[in-house]
Amino acid sequence: MKKKITVLTLSAMLFALCVPAETQQPKKVHRMGFLSSRSPDAEKSRLAAFQQGLQELGYVVGKNILVEKRYAAGQFDRLPDLAAELIRLKVDVLVTTGTPAARAAKNATDTIPIVIGNAGDPVGTGLVASLARPGGNVTGLSVLNTELSGKRLELLKEVVPRLSRVAVLLNPANPINPLQVAEIQSAALALGVTLLPLEVKKADDIDRGFIAMKKERTGALIVLGDPLLEIHRTRLAELAVKNHLPAGNLFIGTVCGSRRSDVLWNKFRRRVSSRGYIRRQNPQRCQARRPSRRTANEVRVHH
Repeated sequence: MKKKITVLTLSAMLFALCVPAETQQPKKVHRMGFLSSRSPDAEKSRLAAFQQGLQELGYVVGKNILVEKRYAAGQFDRLPDLAAELIRLKVDVLVTTGTPAARAAKNATDTIPIVIGNAGDPVGTGLVASLARPGGNVTGLSVLNTELSGKRLELLKEVVPRLSRVAVLLNPANPINPLQVAEIQSAALALGVTLLPLEVKKADDIDRGFIAMKKERTGALIVLGDPLLEIHRTRLAELAVKNHLPAGNLFIGTVCGSRRSDVLWNKFRRRVSSRGYIRRQNPQRCQARRPSRRTANEVRVHH
């Protein structure tokens, strides 16, 4: 599913309304921590839109707001240290993208507000207690990666009606990937399709995976959304074409990608700018809703 929605502007609202300033005192320069599971290049367009949204709210990066950015680039074992580093910088809020980064932030602090940008199934991965009452210091968006994983298989089955064996590439270190595999497995049972889950822990595993696909005579491939797999998306696309495998994936900007995510982000950013979805006063007073015509679950704080 290529519908990851960035919620970076939520962090601006998190502190935009919470610190009164007297006219004779210098204005506080807010400090935000940005923790990503992905690489700087993968986050470039989001950060550009984010800075534009901050300017619309009167915040200029480097003047009245500082953004401390840390990227794991698919190396999830770095996330705990990166989160601890941001906390030592005494940030006012932590913004995360990717489920692994959100989990690292949650494990690192229970007092600093955490705004999740695009975590899949926050309940299933233990980020929040429930969508209705997340509790704790975590709020943000839940994208529908897990719920729609089975639909990927259904689409492949429509493209290749005689499809009987499908490979699934996943990163076992990403807590959302096993949940997605479970969803795909449920769909596979209904469709009479056999799954071949293949773990990718490092780049070399990709070539080994395609060797296994050829040996098992798989007829199609599903690549789950993951920062490590995303880094190697070009190689994955080349190997899929070389092996004549129809492929479904969750990436933005790959062969099957679209600009839908950017459109949704711009709409969301404008709405946050005008209405202010999050205030800092009480991060526990949250309520989630799942709009029928939207691609993410919005965790909204009451005013």
